[in-house]
Amino acid sequence: MIVYYNGQLMLKSNVCISPDDRGFLFGDGTYEVVRVYQGELFHFDGHLTRLARSLREIQIQLDGLAFLNEVSQLLIKKNKLQDSDATLYIQITRGIAPRHHRFPERIDPTVYVTATASKRPLKELKEGVSVHLAPDRRWGRCDIKSIALLANVLASQEAADQGAYETIFIRDEVLTEGTHTNFCMIFDGIVQTHPANCNILDGITREVVLNLCHDLKIPVQEIPIPADRIHDADEAFILGSTTEIMPVIRIDKKQIGSGEPGLITRKLQKAFNREIEK
Repeated sequence: MIVYYNGQLMLKSNVCISPDDRGFLFGDGTYEVVRVYQGELFHFDGHLTRLARSLREIQIQLDGLAFLNEVSQLLIKKNKLQDSDATLYIQITRGIAPRHHRFPERIDPTVYVTATASKRPLKELKEGVSVHLAPDRRWGRCDIKSIALLANVLASQEAADQGAYETIFIRDEVLTEGTHTNFCMIFDGIVQTHPANCNILDGITREVVLNLCHDLKIPVQEIPIPADRIHDADEAFILGSTTEIMPVIRIDKKQIGSGEPGLITRKLQKAFNREIEK
């Protein structure tokens, strides 16, 4: 596999990460995951905008991100992914410096980018999935796409141990989002999802779906959903770059709605597929 590392294209096996890199030592960095459909980057500008915001919030100085477009296209070509579905991964850390908590002076960020073949989860998109509920023990700035993901990792494993596809977090008795997804429920024809504040990451797919709801005249409310309302919902789904619009048919093994993907979820999936084909 050919990857990009600090200004160079090289074999992944030749990349050497310093043990003094602050991403390795502190999780001091940010990242993006971009979906690639048949060689085409999906809503790449939105990802770059969010990446730039995360870099500003954690005060990593990098002069412009436009170069990542050319890098991404090169990686798709070099890895022969022009006719494939794939995932592009971008990670930027503060860089290499002796281990001190405070920011070091005059160091260059570490930039690492990969492109990997990745199939769409077609079976799950058709049939729906189960999710698990767990307390939200993450830090208070979930709006920053931080590489420090230990709480997400533990919750994701908890879902796997429960035979579920994803864990949905509960904070202050309110549903927030999943370990790597946003979460929506449908009550009486209205799509409800947590507002985009510091308790969730404002997902690119989330924004696409909210725009699709507007186009399709599907009402939306960006409001906190009390956890005790879960089983009053008619439908539910999770959203993400690799998850797309994934129907949720069970929560902690209790059926949601009819126990099958609902009509509004299906309508949004069809519209999303048209978005992919543009």
